[in-house]
Amino acid sequence: MRWLPTLLSIAALPLGSFAAKSSSSSADRFQTFHTQAVSSSPLKLSDATYKKLTSAPRDYSVGVLLTALDAKYGCQLCTAFQPEWEVLGKSWAKGDKKGESRLILSTLDFSEGRETFMSLGLQTAPVLLLFQPTTGPHAVSSPEPLRFDFANGPPSADLVHDWLARHLPDRPHPPVYRPVNYTRWVVTTVSLLGALGIVIKLWPYILPVLQNRNVWAGLSLICILLFTSGHMYNQIRKVPYVAGDGRGGISYFAGGFQSQYGLETQIIAFIYGVLSFATISLAMKAPRTKDSHLQQVMVIAWGIVLTVMYSYLLSVFRVKNGGYPFKLPPFM
Repeated sequence: MRWLPTLLSIAALPLGSFAAKSSSSSADRFQTFHTQAVSSSPLKLSDATYKKLTSAPRDYSVGVLLTALDAKYGCQLCTAFQPEWEVLGKSWAKGDKKGESRLILSTLDFSEGRETFMSLGLQTAPVLLLFQPTTGPHAVSSPEPLRFDFANGPPSADLVHDWLARHLPDRPHPPVYRPVNYTRWVVTTVSLLGALGIVIKLWPYILPVLQNRNVWAGLSLICILLFTSGHMYNQIRKVPYVAGDGRGGISYFAGGFQSQYGLETQIIAFIYGVLSFATISLAMKAPRTKDSHLQQVMVIAWGIVLTVMYSYLLSVFRVKNGGYPFKLPPFM
């Protein structure tokens, strides 16, 4: 029986040699692809490089975006997400030049990877897969790749970064870095300078308008009418514009003082506006009219407008709350 340990040692030599060779092969593959990713990330793959990069054993992670960018495929989601994916790939490669995160981000277009799409049974694009390590300190039990959910439309680079970080614990997660858009800065600066030049040129005409108290009074009145009629309530609660009355018609006013419709707000603002204009005319315009006959007509006319509009406003209050006690003709 003394020969048994010797025989087992001899048999274990090929297995140990194979494991060491596999580990070395995985490290070499990561180093090769990581070197390419530092200069150009995300990597552009083909069927062959996809198989080589994702083959097991693997002591590193791989993020692969399977997409279809050619216009003939009409994949709008692919086109919309591609800039964000490139921003993420460049940011990750720039912040992880030493490869400490053990992650390589890559792209496989349908035109270069038909066999891969068919082997994975993919019918739609884009598809983002994250292959976890099968060996090493970060190895996972399941060899199946994780899949990102595109159900809510094209995500931002920051959202995908957070998703990767959640599944790559105990490793560096380089932040997303967006390059400076110098074109936008130049256009914005030129536009601001142009606008400033126009304002300086027209300032002698603009200043009298800004100093006119009637202009400020009108703007103030518009703001008051907007806010007293419930405009902010509509913006906060997102109320419907109108609603059905249950008999096939339309209800313009919501019952109760704790709810309202969008059209209801516009009607109330119009009533307040007419009442305000009538009051201002009676207080300022009528006394300045030199013709006594015309002055009398103005007082009677604006008085009728005030009575009718205020009567209608009270009737609206009764619609909102049946117990409202006040009313005026003609809307009794």
